[in-house]
Amino acid sequence: MAWLQTHWIAVALLAVYGALLVRHAIEGRRGTKGRADYYVGGRSMGGVVLGLSFFATYSSTNSFVGFSGQAYTYGAPWLLLAPAVVIFSLSAWIWVAPRLRAFTGAVDSVTLADYVGFRFESRAARVLAAIIVIFASFLYMIAVFKGIGNLLEIFLDIPYRGAIGFVFVVVVLYTAVGGFISVVKTDAVQGIVMSIAAILLFWGTLNSAGGLGAIDAIRAAPDTSGLFRWDAAMPFPVLVGIIVAGTLKFIVDPRQLSRFYALADPQAVRRGLIVSTIAFLGVYTLLLPIGLYAHAVIGSGLAESDLVVPTLLGDAGILPALPAAFILVAMLAAAMSSLDSVLLVMASTWERDVISLFRRVEEGRDEGRAVAHTRLWVALFAIITAWLALNPPGSIVTLTAFSGGLYAACFFPAVVLGLLWRRGTGAGAVASLLTGFTVLLCWDLVPFSDAVHEVFPAMALSLAAYVGCGLAAPPLAAAKRLDIKL
Repeated sequence: MAWLQTHWIAVALLAVYGALLVRHAIEGRRGTKGRADYYVGGRSMGGVVLGLSFFATYSSTNSFVGFSGQAYTYGAPWLLLAPAVVIFSLSAWIWVAPRLRAFTGAVDSVTLADYVGFRFESRAARVLAAIIVIFASFLYMIAVFKGIGNLLEIFLDIPYRGAIGFVFVVVVLYTAVGGFISVVKTDAVQGIVMSIAAILLFWGTLNSAGGLGAIDAIRAAPDTSGLFRWDAAMPFPVLVGIIVAGTLKFIVDPRQLSRFYALADPQAVRRGLIVSTIAFLGVYTLLLPIGLYAHAVIGSGLAESDLVVPTLLGDAGILPALPAAFILVAMLAAAMSSLDSVLLVMASTWERDVISLFRRVEEGRDEGRAVAHTRLWVALFAIITAWLALNPPGSIVTLTAFSGGLYAACFFPAVVLGLLWRRGTGAGAVASLLTGFTVLLCWDLVPFSDAVHEVFPAMALSLAAYVGCGLAAPPLAAAKRLDIKL
C-alpha cells in the first residue's frame, strides 16, 4: 500500500496506456485476415501513421535511456548523432522506400530475408539472411530490456527481474494478438507520447542545470572539460563508426524497412517522409544534450551513462510527480514500440524464411496456420530474450551499435545495391552476408583495430564481395525483373 501511495500517478497512467494497448490488439486481430495483414498490415496503411511508427520503432529506451545519457561519458562529439539520424532517415525514405515498396509488393515479399531470396533467386541467401536477422534482433532486444529494467528499478522501486517480466508479458500479449496492425497503431500513439516526453525531460534537466548557459561552466570545470574534445572518450573515427552503426540501420534494419512494405501508395511515402523527419529532428535535438547537462545536476560520479536518465527521473527536485510519471510511461512506450516490432520481425522471419522453407509446403499452406505459428514464435523469442537480459553482455549503446553494425555490414549491399544495381547475383548476396558478418565479429583480432570502428572495414569488404561477384557474372533474370517492377 505504501508503494502504491508513492507511485499512484504512474500506475494510473500505465493503466490508461494498458487500456489503449488492449484496444489496438483487438483492432489488429479484427483487421488480420491473412499472413500479409499480420506481417505488413495488408500493404494498405497511410503515411502519417507509418511515419510516426518509423520514428517510434527506432526511438526505444535505447534512445531515451542510452542515447540521451551517452554524452555523459562520450562528450559533445556525441551530439553529431542528431544530424546523422535525420540524414539516414531521409535517405531511407527517398532512395529505399519507393523501390522496396514496389518490388516487394510485386513479388509478395513480407520479410527482409524473403526479399533477399526473391531478388537474387537464392534460397541460401534467404536462409542466411534470416539467421543474421534473428541473431542481430536478439542483441537489440536485450538492450531494450536492459534499458526499461534499469528505468523501472530506479524510478518505481521494482526489482530488475520483475520489471523485465512485466514488460515481457505486456508486449507478448498485444504483439501476438494484433500483429502488424496493432503494432503500428500503438507506435503512432507512442511516437506522440515520446515527443512530449522529450520536451519535458529536456526542460526539467535544463532548469535544474541552470539554463542553457550551464554548458559554459561544464566546459570550464577540470573534471568535465575533456568532454569537449573530438577524442573525448575514444578516437574520433571510432565514435563516427558507432554513430554510423546506429543510424545506417534506417536503410537496412528489417523492423524499419517493414514500414515501407506497408505503405499504401506513393503519396503515403511522401507523408511518411515529412512526419518522421520532423519527429527525428525535434526529439533528438532535445535528447542528446541531456547527458552533458546532467553533469551540472547530478555530478560526475555515475558509473555508467545508462543510469543518467533513470537518476534524473528519480529526483523529485528535477521534475514534479506528474511530468516524471508521464516520462516514465513514455519510456515504457519507447521500449514497447521497439520490442513489438523486433519480436514480429524475428517471429515472421523464422516462420516464413526458415521453418516454412524446410517444410517444403510454403505456397500451399493455410495462412491461418502460418499466423498461428508466428504468434507462438513471438512468445518463444520473447522468453529467450528476457532470460538473456537478466545478465546482459554489454551496455545499451554497445549492444545497439553492434546490432546496427551487423545490419549495415551484412545487408547494405543486398538491400541498397540490390534495388539500384541490376548486376547483383545470388552468389554475391551470400558472399556479402558472410563477409560482413565475419569481419564484424573478428575485427578485434586485427592489429590496431581499436583505431577504426569495425563497421567500416566490414561494410567495405562486404561491398567488395558483392560487387566483385556481380561483375564476374552476367545479370540474372531476377535482376532484369527488378527493372520491370520498378
